[in-house]
Amino acid sequence: MRLGRIASPDGVAFVAIEGPPDDPGGAVAREIAEHPFGNPTFTGRQWPLADVRLLAPILASKVVCMGKNYAAHIEEMGGGTFEDPIIFLKPNTAIIGPNTPIQLPADANPVHFEGELAAVIGRPCKDVPASRAAENILGYTIANDVSARDQQQKDGQWMRAKGHDTFCPVGPWIVTDLDPSDLEIRTEVNGDVKQRSRTSLMIHDIGAIIEWISAVMTLLPGDLILTGTPEGVGPLEHGDSVSITVEGIGTLTNPVVRKGRS
Repeated sequence: MRLGRIASPDGVAFVAIEGPPDDPGGAVAREIAEHPFGNPTFTGRQWPLADVRLLAPILASKVVCMGKNYAAHIEEMGGGTFEDPIIFLKPNTAIIGPNTPIQLPADANPVHFEGELAAVIGRPCKDVPASRAAENILGYTIANDVSARDQQQKDGQWMRAKGHDTFCPVGPWIVTDLDPSDLEIRTEVNGDVKQRSRTSLMIHDIGAIIEWISAVMTLLPGDLILTGTPEGVGPLEHGDSVSITVEGIGTLTNPVVRKGRS
């Protein structure tokens, strides 16, 4: 099932998206009553996907991110390896949906894209063993861990550099029936391929990630877990368009604007 969140003439709603994902004219968004967790029920209302606007597919209480989870990305950034996972938080105010502009701060340069697979938590959980991680995941979506590299380097920690409003594009929807173990991730900027890798190259897989994070903090329905980015990260400029495609999910595209420029 593909779960999404839309703005329609009737307001904002969670929906199940049915039909070919690459043909909005042939796909339909069926309204879900209340929320998409558990066994969602439907109101009976629906809209052609072409007639609504896709929003970020979930309202997360927190965004927990993995750092340094692909060896080739560690190498390109000049960092060392770590035995344990490295995690950090993005505020939920950084979340935006498909086609919403990434806003580059006037005083940040360079700002990099980071294409990632993201897991969406499906129920409250704590101290989850890796072998039971899948039981607590609603599904998977695409995320862009946008990062102001100069601020990251200057601050010595990552919160400001990765926490700006619009620095966490997510979407276009959540796929619930997906095996995340070996999916292609591809990032394009203005049509040029910048990143191409596979989730099988993660240092810590989904089970290990959920086990590590849930040992630290309680995870709540809708929380987003960003699983790390592969090599090939690079700068975004005013006027760019960045698209991240994850096999089995689809493509998340966002334009890029510099604050203070039209």
